[in-house]
Amino acid sequence: MSEAQKSGAVEQAIIMMVDDEIIIVETLENLLEDAGYKNFVSTTNPKEAIDLMQAKKPDIVLLDVMMPEVSGLDLLETMGMDAELQHLPSIIITAATDSGTKLKALELGATDVLNKPVDPSELALRVRNTLATKANQDRLMKFDVLTGLPNRRLFMMQLARALTAAKDNSKGFALLHIDLDDFKKINDTLGNSTGDGLLKGVARRLESWLRDTNLAAIAGVEVEDVALSRIGGDEFILIFHNVVRIEDAVKIANDIASIFAKPYRVSGREVFVTASVGVAGYPIEEHISAETADSEIMDTLLSHADIAMSEAKQRGKNRSQQYSRELSAQSRERSNFETELRQAIEREELSLQLRPKASIWTDQVTGAEALLCWSSSAFGDVPREQFVPIAEEVGLIVPFSEWMIYEACTLASQWQSASTSPVRITVGVSSRQVDLSRLMLTIRTALSGAGLSGECLGVEFTESIFVDSPEENMSALQGIKDMGVEISIGHFGTGHSSLSYLRSFPVDQVKIDPSFVKGIPENTDNAAIVASFIPMTHSLGMTVVADGVENTAQLDFLKDRGCDEYLGERLSEPLPAPEFLSKMLTD
Repeated sequence: MSEAQKSGAVEQAIIMMVDDEIIIVETLENLLEDAGYKNFVSTTNPKEAIDLMQAKKPDIVLLDVMMPEVSGLDLLETMGMDAELQHLPSIIITAATDSGTKLKALELGATDVLNKPVDPSELALRVRNTLATKANQDRLMKFDVLTGLPNRRLFMMQLARALTAAKDNSKGFALLHIDLDDFKKINDTLGNSTGDGLLKGVARRLESWLRDTNLAAIAGVEVEDVALSRIGGDEFILIFHNVVRIEDAVKIANDIASIFAKPYRVSGREVFVTASVGVAGYPIEEHISAETADSEIMDTLLSHADIAMSEAKQRGKNRSQQYSRELSAQSRERSNFETELRQAIEREELSLQLRPKASIWTDQVTGAEALLCWSSSAFGDVPREQFVPIAEEVGLIVPFSEWMIYEACTLASQWQSASTSPVRITVGVSSRQVDLSRLMLTIRTALSGAGLSGECLGVEFTESIFVDSPEENMSALQGIKDMGVEISIGHFGTGHSSLSYLRSFPVDQVKIDPSFVKGIPENTDNAAIVASFIPMTHSLGMTVVADGVENTAQLDFLKDRGCDEYLGERLSEPLPAPEFLSKMLTD
């Protein structure tokens, strides 16, 4: 803090004095005026002291101990029980010489104790030090340590003031809730240090945007009308005062979303991140009566901004979204959906369908791919494409994947008991399953519980598992492979990796994505890709399975090019697990 700032803090500090002798109050005030303080609140009636503290909100209070009816110690005890006053710095000024009074005052929360008669220099020094300590504590309580921005506590105070001002002036204001897209993935893959560096970079970029942007031209507001805060891990929020039209706030939100286009330089590497921005405004659409508490209105505004931000993510991320009543209804539906989904395992509503996989040469079934199904008591049979993305988003996909592994091992055990040759059920693992050590333990436990060898189970990953944190994933993948479990890559060619990149990984099989199988052999581009892909994969010691085979012409083409296995309508639609097993055990 500069000397000018220190001087300003001295002039602005409010000092309250409570003493039943007016001459003592006046003397203290004169001494502190000489030290540069200008704002005083005083009373000679200790009974009104607590109410006065709550009304005037002083920065420090000087208390006499020996007062009639209500002593300074009584006031300290009352302050300690008040959430608003318990952290207010207090200096006891007493003529008592016994140590018991001083110790009791400090025990009750007094910051310091001074003896009467007070030495002017000592008084000024004790007050200055106490105010400096309070300023540091206030900063820690109200500002985010990482970014230096106001934190959630201070933001809520700013929001309360914005609401009061809007009511008094009959003007509106807007909230812009900014949430970084896929920040957890960045934190998990690049580490917390990089994540923290990115958050600091985002804060600096937002502050620069506020300084450099002509907000008056965009929305008719000045930079002084804007308050920026960090309210959570990767969440930032802006209050725009004096916003006349919510459409202007949306323009600002769009401009904010665009500033994330350039990469951030963190720890010597470029990091890309986008943001979703939710926009909500006051006055709010829902009916609010004059009796509605400000705290309730504030909660509603925050909920609206959060709902809008979540909708922006649902619509593809890297964009803004204005709140509407329709979004509230959708949000309630989404919340109900999530609640039901979270109870799916406990209610035994999950099941597996199995897609047969066959040898391309003999057409004999060699294994199956497990597909997760949810038959909800509230929503009926829910399509996979509807509930799986939500399960991934809310963190349920990991327990769901683990449930699938246990269930697949149980089914494989039943199938194997009646089969003369090894069978294998493959379970797809979400890219959100970043803890492969936990996955390895789940597989080992599931195989042991079902009495199976690893060759009866397969796990299928997407390319991202090999691109993200490859070194960390290598040992866990090798551990899975060492159990005899087949490791495959699904939907290969739709991501960013290449066959040569996968050479060092313990991969057994690569699945050709249906988008490349579609239209062959007539689609010459896809045909050329598949024809070159198969021998290159074989040269790396991996087998190839084609997904999405619909007809004999496609099957013949793949057979001529040396493909190993296939799945698709040409073989069979996915079957409920009991039906699949019944079919396999009777064939």
